[in-house]
Amino acid sequence: MSLRDFLSKQFIDVIEWVEPDDGILAYRYPMQDREIQNGGKLTVRESQMAVFVNEGRVADVFAPGLYTLNTQTLPILTYLMNWDKAFKSPFKSDVYFFSTRLQTNQRWGTPNPITIRDKEFGAVRIRAFGIYTYHIVDPKTFYSKISGTRDLYTVPELEGQLRNTIVGRMTDTFANSQVPFLDMAANQVALADKLVASLKPGFAEYGLLLDSFVVENLSLPDELQKILDQRIGMNMVGDMGRYTQFEVAQSIPIAAANEGAGTASVGAGLGAGVAMGQAMMDALRRPGSAQSDSGAPAATETKFCISCGKQIPKPSKFCPECGHPQQ
Repeated sequence: MSLRDFLSKQFIDVIEWVEPDDGILAYRYPMQDREIQNGGKLTVRESQMAVFVNEGRVADVFAPGLYTLNTQTLPILTYLMNWDKAFKSPFKSDVYFFSTRLQTNQRWGTPNPITIRDKEFGAVRIRAFGIYTYHIVDPKTFYSKISGTRDLYTVPELEGQLRNTIVGRMTDTFANSQVPFLDMAANQVALADKLVASLKPGFAEYGLLLDSFVVENLSLPDELQKILDQRIGMNMVGDMGRYTQFEVAQSIPIAAANEGAGTASVGAGLGAGVAMGQAMMDALRRPGSAQSDSGAPAATETKFCISCGKQIPKPSKFCPECGHPQQ
């Protein structure tokens, strides 16, 4: 080394890093034309870890603390460099800092519906989304598999990989759970706990720890949701006869409150509702049959409305056409 080269070099006495922005996972300390002074200081703050890399090989890893850089604090680097135990000269090494803070409010979701086999509905497609948090626990693994020799590695660069990992593990979990969709949707906390157990090994492969995982929503595509809503509605109706009676009873105060309508109009609506309700209940009691409850043929006799003259069933109390009371 010439005297000029020696003088152009800078010797580092203190190595430290303060995060300038959120979302930085790995930072390479600038070492261009710089060497680390023997006995220099390394400051690793809380929520950080530091890694020394010698010629592409990970050497020593430092947790939070203040360190004096010598052969005692750099045992692996000392071995790799074949240093004497009392070396005095400055040395060259790459130094990387890693943020171990929680990366919060990370969004995940299924870009396309996941098809699963459901016990109740058969094959269905479901969508899901939520949030999760994670942090770096093994910077050596993270450096080797993710960040590498990059000067800077950020959260957005890792987002796609983690989201695909989540969706892939989620598909396997849903396929093997044998839990009906309605039960999964009603127990999203339990579902999230189960997904965490299956997701943590995948995060650990990258040197990460999955700290929390929340399922905010679990739903069907719109066309399937409409079918489910119809099925729920039919189950809620239950006894169609009582439902019809309830609907007719509800229509009475509505008709009475309609001050702009004439008496004939109100009567027509009420009569039509009663007649329709009676017809629906008769149809439900005698599906596919033209007989009454006693087994006798149903009455087919008719009469004429005393108001509008339309032909109506003889037992009718109201005309289904005009709603006028009958004698």
